[in-house]
Amino acid sequence: MKITVIGCGAMGGLYGAYLSQKNDVTVIDVAKDTVDAINRDGIEIVEPDGSSAIYHPRAALTSEGMEPQDLVIIFVKALFTESALSSNARIIGPDTYLMTLQNGGGHETVLGKFADKDHVVIGTTQHNAARLGSGSVRHGGSGKTVIGASGVPAEKLAPIAEALTSCGLEAAVDGNVQRLIWNKLFTNVSASALTALFQMPLGFIANNESAWALCTKLVRETVDVAAAAGFEFDFEQKLAEVRHICEASPEGITSIQADIAAGRRTEVGTISGYVVDCAHKYGIPAPNHEFLVAAIHALEGKALVQREAAATKA
Repeated sequence: MKITVIGCGAMGGLYGAYLSQKNDVTVIDVAKDTVDAINRDGIEIVEPDGSSAIYHPRAALTSEGMEPQDLVIIFVKALFTESALSSNARIIGPDTYLMTLQNGGGHETVLGKFADKDHVVIGTTQHNAARLGSGSVRHGGSGKTVIGASGVPAEKLAPIAEALTSCGLEAAVDGNVQRLIWNKLFTNVSASALTALFQMPLGFIANNESAWALCTKLVRETVDVAAAAGFEFDFEQKLAEVRHICEASPEGITSIQADIAAGRRTEVGTISGYVVDCAHKYGIPAPNHEFLVAAIHALEGKALVQREAAATKA
C-alpha cells in the first residue's frame, strides 16, 4: 500500500517505521531536524526488551510532488489535524482512506471535511511509545489496534487491518469501535486531566482525598454521558480501573501534564472537551468536566502570557 503518516512524533514514528517493512511509506513532519535525521539514518525503534532496529521510510516536510495515497494516518496533535490535512490535501484522492488513532473522540468530524464517511477510519490502539530523539523512538508496550468506520462493512477495511498486522501491528476491524473509544476515555478525562491541573503524578490523584473526590465525579459524569450516547459502562468498574492505573504508576507523568509544564497547548479539547460536547448534545449535566476544560485552557493562556511578557523584557 501507498501510506503516508502525518506527524512523526513517538506514535507516528512507530507506525511509520513498522509499516515501512512491507509498504511504500512516507512520514511527513514540520520539524526539519526530524525529517533530516530519518532520511539520513532511518528511524530507530527501541523495543521493551532493550533490542532495537532501524527502519527506513521516506521523510518529508510537505507532500509536494506526491500522488494520492491508499491510506493517510493522522498522528499530529488533535488541535493541528485540520491544518495538517489542509496542507496535505493533494495526497487525499477519492479512494484514499483517512485514519486516526488519536486520543479522544469526535475526530471523524474533522476528517469528514476531507473524505466521505466511507473513507474515514477511526480507531484505538494499545501501543504506546516515547520519543527519544529526532529519529529514535522507545516502544513502551504493544497490544491490539482496532479500527472501524461508520456504516462500512468490515471486509472493506480488512486490507488496512491486514497491512497493519503483517507489519507487527496486530489489528482488527470492529463495528462498535466507538465503544472502545469511549472506554479509553475514562482515565484520560479523569486522572490524567487532573495531573495537568495539579501538576502532580498519577499517584497523587489516587492518594489525595480531595483529588480522588474530583476524579470520582469526573468518572461518574463520563459514565452518564456515555450512556446518553448509547454506551453503557459500570461506574464502579471504571472507577476501580482508573484507581488501578494511578496506583500501578504512582510516579507516572501524563502527556497533558507534560504539555502544561512545558507551556504547550494540549489536546484537552478532543478528550475532556469531547465529553463536554456530548453532554451538551444529549442534555446531560457535566459541570466538573466543563470546569476542568476551562481551567486547562486558562493554564494554556497563562503560559502564552508569560512567554509574551518574557519576549517583551528580552
